[in-house]
Amino acid sequence: MFTAMSALLIMGLILGGGLGLAALYLRVEGNPIAKEVEDLLPGSNCGQCGFLGCADAANALAEHKADVTLCPPGGKSLAAELADKLGVEADLSDMEDTGPVIAFIFEDLCIGCTKCMKRCPTDAIIGASKQIHGVVDDACTGCKKCVEICPTGAITMREETSTLQTWHWPKPDLPLAS
Repeated sequence: MFTAMSALLIMGLILGGGLGLAALYLRVEGNPIAKEVEDLLPGSNCGQCGFLGCADAANALAEHKADVTLCPPGGKSLAAELADKLGVEADLSDMEDTGPVIAFIFEDLCIGCTKCMKRCPTDAIIGASKQIHGVVDDACTGCKKCVEICPTGAITMREETSTLQTWHWPKPDLPLAS
C-alpha cells in the first residue's frame, strides 16, 4: 500500500510540475494595449457598457470596435483618459457626469416579483419571491437595469451617501491665475 501511495505522489508531482511549466512557457500573450485599457476601467464588471465585463470592453476598445464613452461609471474623466491612451478624438459634450448613484427600493411599492433581482449583474438586490426587496449599497454599481425592469416603479436611483470609505475632499473652485 505504501508503494502505491508513493507512486501516485511521484506521478502527481511530475504531472503537476509538467503542467506548471507548460502554462509558463506556452502562455498566449494578449494585446498589451487591452491590458493597459483594462487597468484604466473601474473593474466592476457591471455590464452598463453592453459588454460582459471590463476585460471584453477593454478588448473592444483596443481593437477600435467601441467608443471611448462606453463606460457610464467612469464618466467624462475616464473617457478623456481612454481617448488620450488610444490616440482618438472623443466628443464628450453629450456625456453627463452625475456622480455615483445607487438603487433604492420603496418598500411600500415593492410587490416581490424578483424581476429586479434577476436583472442585477452584481446581486446587489436581496429578498425573495413575494417578499419586500432591499439593496446592498456596497454591491450596487448604479447600472439602472433594475429601474427599467421594475413593473411598479418601486426602484429609483439616489446619490451615494458619503461614508468614511467613500468621502473625498472636494476640489476648490479657484480661478486660474495668469
